[in-house]
Amino acid sequence: MSNSILWYTTRGAGAVTLVLLSAVVVMGILSALRVQSTGWPRFLTTGLHRNLALMTLVFLALHIVTAVIDPFTNLGWGAALIPFSSHYRTLWLGLGVVAFELLLAIVVTSLLRNLIGHYAWRAIHWLTYASWPIAVVHGFGTGTDAWSAWLIVVTAACIAAVGTAALYRMLTGSTDPLASPRTEFRAGVQRRELP
Repeated sequence: MSNSILWYTTRGAGAVTLVLLSAVVVMGILSALRVQSTGWPRFLTTGLHRNLALMTLVFLALHIVTAVIDPFTNLGWGAALIPFSSHYRTLWLGLGVVAFELLLAIVVTSLLRNLIGHYAWRAIHWLTYASWPIAVVHGFGTGTDAWSAWLIVVTAACIAAVGTAALYRMLTGSTDPLASPRTEFRAGVQRRELP
């Protein structure tokens, strides 16, 4: 495979991963707020959130694999798995590894959600709010086209979307029935305060 194909694939997969991860964060916020309307039932938000998360992982894997096998950077798997161990753009690639590992923790705990319980899963899921901005900073500091106009526009749109959703969540508060340890929720039953 030619080096230019690897470079374009790595950069393209990275940009698509940022867009998808931003959409996952926005959908996660909307899902936590129980956003719905007559034309958009709540289960669509949850389903879209999960499917976008899976697509994000596919493009993230493509981004990582092509970066590792690209002979120009000569990263190796250690640099892709151990934060700040790369000789090439140590800080910026290290941030990418940290963002990846935070996402990995979210994925693993989501798969084990029934075993670890909702509260533990939810606490770990909050790592998304750390992973996403770290990934954005990683994108700004890595790559030769990081400051190109098209990527700045894409990144600005992602920041605006996530920022708007996060601000909306802060202003409206969470309507998640399990957000407070003093409430109980069962399917088909209204919330009730625990003694």
